[in-house]
Amino acid sequence: MNEDSIKIARDYLDSLLVESRMIGAVHPSTKVNILGEEFDTPIMTAALSHIDLENMAIGAKNVGALVSIGMGDNDEMKKVLNTGAKVMKIIKPYADKDEILSRLKCAEENGAFAVGMDIEHSVNVNDPEDSVVVGLQMKLPTIDDLKEYIGYTGLPFFIKGALSVHDAVAARDLGCKGIILSHHNGLMRCAVPPVMLLPDIRDAVGDDLIVITDGGFETGFDCFKALALGADLVTVGKKLMDPLKQDGAEGVSEVLSKMTNELAAMMLRTSSKDPTDIDPSVIWRM
Repeated sequence: MNEDSIKIARDYLDSLLVESRMIGAVHPSTKVNILGEEFDTPIMTAALSHIDLENMAIGAKNVGALVSIGMGDNDEMKKVLNTGAKVMKIIKPYADKDEILSRLKCAEENGAFAVGMDIEHSVNVNDPEDSVVVGLQMKLPTIDDLKEYIGYTGLPFFIKGALSVHDAVAARDLGCKGIILSHHNGLMRCAVPPVMLLPDIRDAVGDDLIVITDGGFETGFDCFKALALGADLVTVGKKLMDPLKQDGAEGVSEVLSKMTNELAAMMLRTSSKDPTDIDPSVIWRM
């Protein structure tokens, strides 16, 4: 059995086909409204870490995309927020609660768009023990812990690492604004592809939860499939890394623009007026 969650997700995405609905089609808009803020594309940056996050944020901002950022201290977070981009700060589940509260406070005081917690990174790959990430001890958060963090901040709170209807419903009931479906680049073995779960999650939570999906998206055509099946936003990470290293903010803008154009082309071919108008029945499983 193949345990590689990255390959499993890629194979599943490639098994999804799209039918054409050209008669009566109109040129679509890729704009989306998330928590009262309009973005020009439903494609956003993944919560990357240990890279040039400032230029990543500038590149995304220049094409009207939401930004998420991962591990890093408060000084780095402030620099990213000072770019003027709309930023979701994803915080690791540190064993030291003060580390978490400090980052939540910094995000709120410096104008972050939203915050979240990367609960999937609290345990190791091959054993159930709490993990250590870049020398920092993690801890699996309890329900009470999550309630405390959600209540501590006035910012919209997201759970990253939800990968089931169970966790989607639990996140909603805790008061989260949304979830990010993710197996953390293969950290969880044998993981269900996030896109496979989207229809059931959307049926379970309706419009009560913003559903963002991660999962190795490489083209706007991949993103179309996720949006058709129930995602509100799609994250892109690995695809941005080399262009960011080579061309900085411009490289990020070029990738996001190209993917958004590919998405719009597929929306046109399926008579989808905007990302919320995509009919899931255009998707077929091979």
